[in-house]
Amino acid sequence: MQLSAFGEKFSARSGAVELMDDLGNALRENPNAILMGGGNPGKIPEMEAVFEQKLQALIDDPQQQFDLLGKYQSPQGEPTFLQEISTFLKAQFKWPISERNIAISNGSQSAFFILYNMFAGTMSDGSQRTIHLPISPEYLGYADIGTSENFFSATEPKIELLDDNEFKYRVDFKELNINQSAAALCVSRPTNPTGNVLTDNEIAHLDEIAIEKDIPLIIDGAYGLPFPNIIFNDAKPHWNENTILVLSLSKLGLPGVRTGIIVASEEIIQAYNNANTVISLSCGSLGPAISRTLFRDGEISRLSNKYITPFYQQRAMQTASWFKQQLAGLPFRIHKPEGAIFLWLWFKDLPISSEELYQRLKKCGVIVVPGHNFFIGIEDTWQHKHECIRVSYAADEKAVERGVKIISEQVRLAYNGQ
Repeated sequence: MQLSAFGEKFSARSGAVELMDDLGNALRENPNAILMGGGNPGKIPEMEAVFEQKLQALIDDPQQQFDLLGKYQSPQGEPTFLQEISTFLKAQFKWPISERNIAISNGSQSAFFILYNMFAGTMSDGSQRTIHLPISPEYLGYADIGTSENFFSATEPKIELLDDNEFKYRVDFKELNINQSAAALCVSRPTNPTGNVLTDNEIAHLDEIAIEKDIPLIIDGAYGLPFPNIIFNDAKPHWNENTILVLSLSKLGLPGVRTGIIVASEEIIQAYNNANTVISLSCGSLGPAISRTLFRDGEISRLSNKYITPFYQQRAMQTASWFKQQLAGLPFRIHKPEGAIFLWLWFKDLPISSEELYQRLKKCGVIVVPGHNFFIGIEDTWQHKHECIRVSYAADEKAVERGVKIISEQVRLAYNGQ
């Protein structure tokens, strides 16, 4: 089989492919495997009850059922859904937007594929431009999304050591050198994989830099603001005409409906829609149909704040506490849990790489993600890159506790040279 350059790139193995393969194969190969690697949301009974009620109402109404299953939607998204979202955002945050500032994607991953390749890669004059990550590690799903080589550039973070075996990454603005090759800045907030929440001041500073360089600031808000609000400290949503905010229904508890939401200038939305028409033709209907009414009167914020945020905050603190007990006496640190659904563990001077630790854990029936996959745009020579793992705490609580014990046992063995 002879493949094009595109075919060779996107059919090759990658961190994202390996992760999804593990998630797909783990339970088939080992029914007792503990899945602490993926981004699957936890089961929150109150949210499941809301979705069940919304879905039943669709099934009970023949016209709504036909609209859901029997019609193509616009590549921009179902008009009523766009209107509900824009009205919600305008009322909540006074953002000067309308439905023309909103577009829907078949999952936020496909949105990033289009957006990134719209701005970066090989330009019409033959030059190359990059998506710059002001702080890395970042979401591993970005890593192989570019259609050209050397698609990302990045700045190493400052590492702030904290009490209680914690640490925090901060944007190193002194080293943040944005040159003409940067086509856009992008951050996830909270950050996948680390649970880091960039401060309002950091976001404002990045916004100033982006405006000065005449490039967009892209904020991946899949876990963040204004929904599902898996954030454990004070932070404000950010958007303006120079910002592209990408949201998702997945972490509300609806990953299967594959619905991403893009908030951007009308010019960018129109360009995105044209590209999305070619790639997807139409957007899926189920996510918008289930969640449309949640945006009325701010119900989506109420549900997020009442059920989703407390659920994950309790899980984060509990899981961090288990790790601190089990790893006591070892040179480990946990990134300060500020949001998302993961803990980011740093094992300083670990005698084995995070990749080898991952393989050992997989043999023990625990799936995590080795940290080196997330350091997009960072050279392999940074040892820190090979000393971290990402661990999800969204699974069944007892399974997570068992997983913490197994991870800690394997780390202790590695430090002891075994």
